[in-house]
Amino acid sequence: MSTPILTNKQLQEVIDAFNKMGTKTEAAKLLRLNLNTYSSRLNKAIQKGYKANIKPEEDTLDRLKEANDRIRQLESASNQHLEEQLTAEYIKKKIIKLRDGKTTIPNWLIRKNEKKKFAGVPTLFASDWHWGEIVDPNQINGVNEYNMTIAQNRARTMVEKAIDLLQNYVANANYPGIVFVLGGDMVSGDIHEELMATNEKEIMPTVLDLFAVLSWCIHTLANEFGNVFIPCVSGNHGRNTHKIRNKGRNFTSFDWLLYQFLAKRFENDSRITFHIPDGPDAYYSIFGHKYLLTHGDQFRGGDGVIGALGPIIRGDHRKRSRNSQIDMGYETMLLGHWHQLIQLERLIVNGSLKGYDEYAYSNNFGFEPPRQAMWITHPERSEERRVGK
Repeated sequence: MSTPILTNKQLQEVIDAFNKMGTKTEAAKLLRLNLNTYSSRLNKAIQKGYKANIKPEEDTLDRLKEANDRIRQLESASNQHLEEQLTAEYIKKKIIKLRDGKTTIPNWLIRKNEKKKFAGVPTLFASDWHWGEIVDPNQINGVNEYNMTIAQNRARTMVEKAIDLLQNYVANANYPGIVFVLGGDMVSGDIHEELMATNEKEIMPTVLDLFAVLSWCIHTLANEFGNVFIPCVSGNHGRNTHKIRNKGRNFTSFDWLLYQFLAKRFENDSRITFHIPDGPDAYYSIFGHKYLLTHGDQFRGGDGVIGALGPIIRGDHRKRSRNSQIDMGYETMLLGHWHQLIQLERLIVNGSLKGYDEYAYSNNFGFEPPRQAMWITHPERSEERRVGK
């Protein structure tokens, strides 16, 4: 019996169903197909290069809008009411309705598979996307342009290029999963008057658009690598306060709210694990190699000669000293904020998706193209570095 020819509509439907439901089993149920039949169609659609439409589920969008309305109501209440109600647990449990339970580092980041050779665990570092900001090429001698359409294309290209490099240009390209770091300043925000006047959209439509794109990024990485671990920290641009706060920093951040809704979106997908601390730093390890993730806005200073390295290295020294006193030492610090790609043995500073802008041009900063860091943590190399070989 000959295999029926699938139409373009049928192939697009299987891709969209997986993007919406998150698992093959649920997607097959949605389309009322046998699981084997659905899997076969999905493989054909992927082979032919079909891409999911980047659209979040409508019910999730409704919850996000409702949560924003609820937050506004809470902000208008008395200070005493805010102190009693607007806590991390209240938002996560009552508004977003996340399940209880603390983050557990998945086993594939702890134990290596001794039965086969593999390249290690790759990390893709996404930070400083400044979603919603517009960079006018006419104001910076035409060296860059940025808006939400360009941002969507760059995010897709980032993921596709990462997959291509890891699968086609690395020896023993077997991976137990991938770490997808979200390092803050994911939205442009309204922290300056010029941003309020020039951003492409208001903050909530911007968050919704970014939610859809990050949902696609996470789905795609999970489909390609099997497992995704996502440590997250908030930046300084996503805040809804005049100044960045030390107390309750995350609970006034649209970055943090975005991460919580992404965690809710994928809570039934066992392949995907989020690590969203309540404080400014995220601490985790890969095969015993300890990482500390922070946004980097705590480090201030620098000049035209030493640039960002001075405050970053001083800040790293202080964090290492503090963490060693509380038995939370680390080998490598990860940060964004500075929009410069700097990769050293003890720290990795991420670039930005936005790239060069009017602020950098006006202040005569060196040109930085839009770029994001990626590297691989290997268990043997990590062990050698810890013992000083």
